[in-house]
Amino acid sequence: MTRSLLVDLDAVLSIARLSSFRAAALELGMSTTALSNAIAKLEQRLAVRLFNRTTRSVSLTDAGKTFVERVGPAMSDIHDAMLTVQSLQETPTGTLRINAFATAAREVIEPLILSFMRRYPQVHIDLVTEGRIVDIVAAGFDLGLRPADLVPTDMIAVPLGLKRSNAVVASPDFLRTYGRPTVPADLYRFRCIRARLPNNALFRWKFEKDGNAVQIDVQGSMTLDESSLVRIAAQNGVGLGYVMEADVRDDIAAGRLVRVLEDWTPSLAPLALYYPGRKNPPAAFTAFIQAARDFANG
Repeated sequence: MTRSLLVDLDAVLSIARLSSFRAAALELGMSTTALSNAIAKLEQRLAVRLFNRTTRSVSLTDAGKTFVERVGPAMSDIHDAMLTVQSLQETPTGTLRINAFATAAREVIEPLILSFMRRYPQVHIDLVTEGRIVDIVAAGFDLGLRPADLVPTDMIAVPLGLKRSNAVVASPDFLRTYGRPTVPADLYRFRCIRARLPNNALFRWKFEKDGNAVQIDVQGSMTLDESSLVRIAAQNGVGLGYVMEADVRDDIAAGRLVRVLEDWTPSLAPLALYYPGRKNPPAAFTAFIQAARDFANG
């Protein structure tokens, strides 16, 4: 079996699973045109049409369903065999794909990911950040990185033990000019930097103290959708910002930003790496999990 045929068979399975040439092309790292041409050549080779295609949908033909039912288990066995051999390597190599919230990635990229890459320079890390929670198996990721309370129950979790909290911050000049809030309700009379979520909804600032939970729909002259931009705007006196404490820790220590309402922003769930159960994982995967556990244990 040639390598190109293996790639074509993986492509058939990906299209069948995702019901989309475009989504399968993104997953496989190729153009939609190249994928369509590859499937057309395979269908010509088999002398049978595998997919019904319209401008709006893709579905398996009866022959395609039979083909996928037979090929799917065989390809799983082939990939398991390849992973078994790779797991015997003494030196970790290959690519690890990790999906994470951007804020979570910023917390671990230097102490965990870059440290791992310096130790294992032959491993390539493909880190994808996005605000939504994805099915890492369906999306083709090896690992996910999320707060522990958002890890799916059917996944194996590796807690990283990092202390985390939100923080309300502003520049020293802003606080000297306008004063500082002492309880969340005070925010209604302050200029704030609003945040937009990935689903396009406006984020309500969340607070809690002594069992009393409060959400505030703040007002202000600017709305942003990225924490690093909120940090810059707050430094420049635009208003109060609500960010992850880890993102502004150095700014607070250097006096560029001042934290307020700290007693209303308690600890959040710690971060955790997570992954599905795997048989014979490759050496790079095993090494990264061990590095994560070592990182968590300090």
